[in-house]
Amino acid sequence: MRTVRNTTRLPVRVPLPGGKTLHLGPGKTGQITDQAADGRSVRRLIDQGTIELVGDADRTVEENPAKSGSQAQESKQGHTRPSGATSRGNR
Repeated sequence: MRTVRNTTRLPVRVPLPGGKTLHLGPGKTGQITDQAADGRSVRRLIDQGTIELVGDADRTVEENPAKSGSQAQESKQGHTRPSGATSRGNR
């Protein structure tokens, strides 16, 4: 898997093989396959400077924290679940 980053201040659509599209917001990153990174449309966006490839293609399992068994961080966005019991009238 390869990581791509949107280097512009606008949202970008990255066309991928198989009729799929990767939507990247300003400054955001996403992952694509190695075959998609070698595609003509992705290469064109890289040459224009719209997106850039980030990181190394030869990452191992030990370097990837999601697969090495470490705990994922809890999301800090959105509503949290109430702790404890709620009263019957609390709706």
